[in-house]
Amino acid sequence: MADFNGLKAKYFYYFFSTKFYERAMSMTAKATVDSVRLEMISDMNIKYPENEVEQQKISSLLTNIDNLITLHQRKLHIKIYSWEQRKLADIGNIITGTTPSTSDESNYNGDYLFVSPVDINLNRYIEKTNTTLSKKGFESGRILNEGSVLFVSIGSTIGKVAQTKEKTTTNQQINAIEVNEKNNNNFIYSLLEKHSNNIRAGASTQAVPILNKTSFSLLEFDMPKIIEQERIGLLFENIDNLITLHQRKLVKLQNIKSSLLEKMFPKNSSNIPEIRFKGFTDDWEQRKLEEISNRFDNLRIPVAANVREKGTIPYYGANGIQDHVKGYTHNGEFVLIAEDGANDLKNYPVKYVNGLFWANNHVHVIQGKKEICDNKYLKYCFSKTNIEALLVGGGRAKLNANIMMGIELKLCQFDEQFKIGELFNNIDNLITLHQH
Repeated sequence: MADFNGLKAKYFYYFFSTKFYERAMSMTAKATVDSVRLEMISDMNIKYPENEVEQQKISSLLTNIDNLITLHQRKLHIKIYSWEQRKLADIGNIITGTTPSTSDESNYNGDYLFVSPVDINLNRYIEKTNTTLSKKGFESGRILNEGSVLFVSIGSTIGKVAQTKEKTTTNQQINAIEVNEKNNNNFIYSLLEKHSNNIRAGASTQAVPILNKTSFSLLEFDMPKIIEQERIGLLFENIDNLITLHQRKLVKLQNIKSSLLEKMFPKNSSNIPEIRFKGFTDDWEQRKLEEISNRFDNLRIPVAANVREKGTIPYYGANGIQDHVKGYTHNGEFVLIAEDGANDLKNYPVKYVNGLFWANNHVHVIQGKKEICDNKYLKYCFSKTNIEALLVGGGRAKLNANIMMGIELKLCQFDEQFKIGELFNNIDNLITLHQH
């Protein structure tokens, strides 16, 4: 439509489609069939602003509104599929495992996977198992197809879920679902994983929690159509793959750290480690903790949980951060060593801290002497010490201050200490990152 006599075409369109059209239609109210004749239109007066910019702004506003209306009209035509409640028995074939005869050794030690509850961990897929079967033992069991969903249905680990990556068999503590073509196995895995706590709670009313094949088959869940199952299943499979990737990296880092701790600190009978940073050749020497550090236990203040004033400063106890409070007892670089109440006596709680913090009376606070002992190094040096053997007391084992300060540690030059401390601190930061 062209512009004419200063009237913008789009403005005319909107004017005609509203007030002018309504007026014209009122003139046909008595007609059997509504109609607008040309002579009726030609006699009408059209009101419009002479300023073309104002016309354009009015037209632009109404055009944007029209576009929004069209968008929502299209959305209204999208078909919405509702979820329907369905039993597991309708989703696929339910199979309870069985154990091949243990009296026949030829059933075992082969290339075929045999899954029991101990083989199901945090990972989605079963990739290896503690027990493998020969072809004979495998074929004597109930064989599951690739992608089948496994659910531990008896005992203390009831509710654990996994998926098969290849054909496998299971023992009788596991119910499996071979998902039919109308459903998606990745979605079913995520569905059972989501509801595992509720299923476990329902089975825990018995002395030995158990969910037999019949009870398992009758469990009901809300289910979408297959197309939505596939989308949801793929989403969570991708997330699980990322989690598995980080778990593998985490294990590798933990193994690297463990190996380096063995090789970068001298063995008991030696004063030189197996590997060290370039440029350092001097023998390490044995020094008591009291000779290389100071103890700041006198600044500790225990505060009961119900009277702590909430804040942003970490509040440390024997096993690490217990709370966050206002105020602080210490400021700077320190090493915290559990005094009593440690939750792991073999991997004794030792923390490196830097900055403001509050320490209670269940954790020793020590600090390496300047240019003699690096605090990060001191933390890892302690991790090489058998602290459990030095503890006294019964149920709540205690590391006395005098005993602790008399512990003998192997010390290298300060510059070498610094490099060792930085290396292991960086590895720990990577481990924490992958754990998160």
